[in-house]
Amino acid sequence: MFNAFLLNTISVSTLYFDVTPGKSAWQLIQESGLFAKFILFILIMFSVVSWAIMLWKWRQFSAIESANKRFINNFRSARSIKNAYSNLSKFTKSPFSSMLRDSYAQWDYCRALQSDNSVNPSYSLNDEHFKIINDAAERAGEEELSGLSNYITFLATTANSSPFLGLLGTVWGIMGSFSAIGVRGSASLAVVAPGIAEALIATVAGLAAAIPAVIGYNHFSNRLRNFGVDVDNFKLELISAFRKENLEARGEQ
Repeated sequence: MFNAFLLNTISVSTLYFDVTPGKSAWQLIQESGLFAKFILFILIMFSVVSWAIMLWKWRQFSAIESANKRFINNFRSARSIKNAYSNLSKFTKSPFSSMLRDSYAQWDYCRALQSDNSVNPSYSLNDEHFKIINDAAERAGEEELSGLSNYITFLATTANSSPFLGLLGTVWGIMGSFSAIGVRGSASLAVVAPGIAEALIATVAGLAAAIPAVIGYNHFSNRLRNFGVDVDNFKLELISAFRKENLEARGEQ
């Protein structure tokens, strides 16, 4: 069952490539020891999970980028923050919606608080009030970014550990090859080469798992940093919109 799993997972082109005369990669895997197969199993699992994460993150980040663009267009075209707030249900995938929802809740809270302490209550907010609103927007943005970073670190783990796991399997196989020299009493290349070829399969598998993972990690880390910049920029735009609306309403009184 274990051998069948490996056969279904590794690509056909790799399996039937002649590594040594008359032997395919799959034959070398079949002839390798239990420890080498265990290392290959771990590397295959790392690779499968890494590819699943990369595909999922690609779809997730693309959907969020599209939602952010639509949200910004709606926010900037709205007559007031209240109008933009009423359309939040259309942009649930955008991190900006959480920032507006939480900051608007604090905006209402501060205005209600002033209603109990001011003759002209609604539009007499000061810097302390806007700091509360700013903190709510910032906290919501950080929570959204934290959620987006989930599982990306697994790509870094795969990229860092897979080559060493492959090397471990290779060293183990080479040890077996040198042990065979003592058993057979010959150090000829014909005796040593098949065992070394079997051992190097683990190194190939380790690199095959690590290279896509490190590319994916760098790619999604960069996109996550861009999301962080977008969140910071929107926070500034959002607080400015609150201040502007507060000043406009105060001028009308």
